[in-house]
Amino acid sequence: MARSDGYNTKTRQLILDYLINNRQHAVSASNILAHLEEQGAAPNPTTVYRYLDKLAGEQRVMKYVADKGEKAVFQYVDEGRHCREHLHLKCVRCGRIYHLDCHFMDEVRGHLMAEHGFTLQCEGSVLYGLCRSCAAKEAETVHPAQTEKNCEYPIDTAEKRDTIRSRKSVDREK
Repeated sequence: MARSDGYNTKTRQLILDYLINNRQHAVSASNILAHLEEQGAAPNPTTVYRYLDKLAGEQRVMKYVADKGEKAVFQYVDEGRHCREHLHLKCVRCGRIYHLDCHFMDEVRGHLMAEHGFTLQCEGSVLYGLCRSCAAKEAETVHPAQTEKNCEYPIDTAEKRDTIRSRKSVDREK
């Protein structure tokens, strides 16, 4: 968006549009740079990083840094969202970010203060896992037939137990 002096460029608008259109995902500066190149812009990486930091300072984007040495990712904050007041859930497979902005946060804050004397600061806090959709897809991809390639007796059913017993008794007779 525009600086306080009202200055706006095509590149800044492309960055902001990209963030808005990908608001359900946290995106890296390299994702943005690639998008800008696809749009025919000649992006300067330093300019992109400075603008992202400016947007983060204006609380228009959230900046997440998981660990030292890892690249930061950014997510557009819709107006009215109070992302600094709740945790975020990030799917490690699809990259989607979910806002944990329900009454549960009040319970968490209350518990942390009452039981631990701790005030929670949620800004940039992310819990990692699998979303419902990706967890279902993962469960579908693990079929017994695939498992049997890795493990001789993966499923413990009565029929399998009988097969195992008969194989073991044949092995003992050898």
